[in-house]
Amino acid sequence: MEEDFEFDFSEDPRFSVERYEEMIRNKDQYFFDSQAFENIVDYYIEKNDPIKALQVVEHAVAQHPFAATFFIKQAQLFLMTNQIDQAFDSLSKAEILEPSEPDVYSIKGTIFESLERYQDALDNYEKALGLAEHTDDILLHIAGVHQSLNDYETAVVYLKLCLQQNMENHDALYELAFCYDILDKQDESIQFYTQYIDNEPYSYAAWYNLGNAYNKMLFYEKAIDAYDYAILIKDNFASAYFNKGNVLVHLERYSEAIDVYKHTFEYEPPNADTYCAIGECYEKLEQMDEARSYYKKSVKLDPQQSDAWFGIGVTLDFEDRYFESLHYYKKALELDDKSPDYWFAIADAQYKLNQLEESEKAYEKVVELNPSDIEAWLDYSSILFEQEKLQIAIEIMSEAIKVNPDAAELYYRMVAYLFADGQHHEALTFLEAALSTDPEKYHILFEYLPHLHDNKIIVDVINRYTSE
Repeated sequence: MEEDFEFDFSEDPRFSVERYEEMIRNKDQYFFDSQAFENIVDYYIEKNDPIKALQVVEHAVAQHPFAATFFIKQAQLFLMTNQIDQAFDSLSKAEILEPSEPDVYSIKGTIFESLERYQDALDNYEKALGLAEHTDDILLHIAGVHQSLNDYETAVVYLKLCLQQNMENHDALYELAFCYDILDKQDESIQFYTQYIDNEPYSYAAWYNLGNAYNKMLFYEKAIDAYDYAILIKDNFASAYFNKGNVLVHLERYSEAIDVYKHTFEYEPPNADTYCAIGECYEKLEQMDEARSYYKKSVKLDPQQSDAWFGIGVTLDFEDRYFESLHYYKKALELDDKSPDYWFAIADAQYKLNQLEESEKAYEKVVELNPSDIEAWLDYSSILFEQEKLQIAIEIMSEAIKVNPDAAELYYRMVAYLFADGQHHEALTFLEAALSTDPEKYHILFEYLPHLHDNKIIVDVINRYTSE
């Protein structure tokens, strides 16, 4: 018969596990006290082996049938293995044994939340809230339910209550930042995190979220300072380095951004997003070989990284390798056919390759996806003009003006097309509209059709608006 003895799992975690595994091999029955069983279960959970953990719980329940804690563990494990009905059954048994145990209702809440039965989830979380000594995690869960219900204002209330209970709950700090972002309340976010930092100056999560809020408000220098504080507190904070890099890009400090992005590799394996970001920096610096190298590293890690495929195309386009660039643009488009930038690049490359009909169709797609892209409207109409499709060019420009009534460039281009078509009266009407919108841009007209410099009527109209 196995002897009874005490053992401290924290001193020798393997010993109890070895006894248990020996028992299984021998198909015997050894006795373990409650704490030993809990430690063995936790061991297998840490090993990410919920099946073995469940088997341990079965033995624990057999030896300690009145210990609610094992039914709770069992429910958690059933939940981990997606055995929902069994989890509810275990919780019912635990509730009979310990009706005032908050974990019973907290786990029920979690299950109901996963099933999108949000009111049932809230009912159980509230019950757990009334029984638990430490409530921050329960308050966090309640906030999560309200987020799922798109009630972000209420979520903010519970997240703040959570942080009152535990100032170091980083999940609550991040979720609060998310809610403020969704609500477009960056000012409140900055105010909250500033006050929070006054009380908890060494909270790297708070500094990080403050940096993100400053970034969204375009306070880039302040954002950098906040990220630097986060990194100072937690020197392996890869996300802070990455976001700092993004801010430096906004400031067009590309070389610095590259160094910061590369710093993340000291603390986490390189990922496709970071490689792509570095590639974009090298592209901005017109170091195309380096840019292409990092874009290729990005797609090697993640072939679904459309921006990196696009970036390869940009580097080739820069080198006048239009046929090759078109290939990579199309690869990007296969992954995201709703990107007006991709369509624009394709249209431009096709134009440079004299594929005018294809380019025309691509520009049509650009303005469909992004009707506010003035340059796309101008290029689209210009292709039509070059092909002597003058009436269609005028129609396209008319459509462009309808959706962009304040864009003087469009009016000036319309003037050029109407004069080319012999519609002089209509051209002068649009010239007046162009000059009323922005008289300083009249040179656009002459850049497109230089011979109009010799048109006295046009020159006189322009002088009326620009001579003052």
